[in-house]
Amino acid sequence: MQESLPRHHRITADEYHRMAEVGLLALDARVELIEGEILEMAPIGQDHSSVVDQLNHLFVHAVGDRAIVRVQGSVRLSQYSEPQPDLAVLKPRADFYRTQGAGPQDVYLIIEVSHTTLRYDLHTKVPFYARHEIPEVWVVNLPDGKLHVFRTPKEGSYLDAVATDDPGTLSLSLLPDVAVDLSHLLRP
Repeated sequence: MQESLPRHHRITADEYHRMAEVGLLALDARVELIEGEILEMAPIGQDHSSVVDQLNHLFVHAVGDRAIVRVQGSVRLSQYSEPQPDLAVLKPRADFYRTQGAGPQDVYLIIEVSHTTLRYDLHTKVPFYARHEIPEVWVVNLPDGKLHVFRTPKEGSYLDAVATDDPGTLSLSLLPDVAVDLSHLLRP
């Protein structure tokens, strides 16, 4: 007789939302669904909040009506994954994604701000986003004062990856006319 190992039960995004609706997950719980597992997110500190606020301010002004800037909201990447990046720049939609949530095809850019989660963000989340063909991901590395930029996903990784401690002004790959001045982002 062949021995079998226990299998993990993966939660779907619909089950995840239902758990919150019936009170199994607090509506304000700091969790996200990654590959069918509910993962706790790190607490948000003052530096983290400040950088997210700064990025929000910069992007809202830079994109105008050409995109929607979503702060710490979810993006459903598959039946089993609904991460909550710190910032997502989405294609504009008249209903602001009320009737159907944002999916990978709606994303211009995802930004993760890392204070205590750098290894997870770079080695788990970035490849995860590449597998779901998110066109561009930025990871703001607060402890080291670096911005990691990943572009051009192919076969589960990004072809273009750079890290800089002086990002200057950057344009989005899918919105080249949108430029954001990040020269003060990494400095308190």
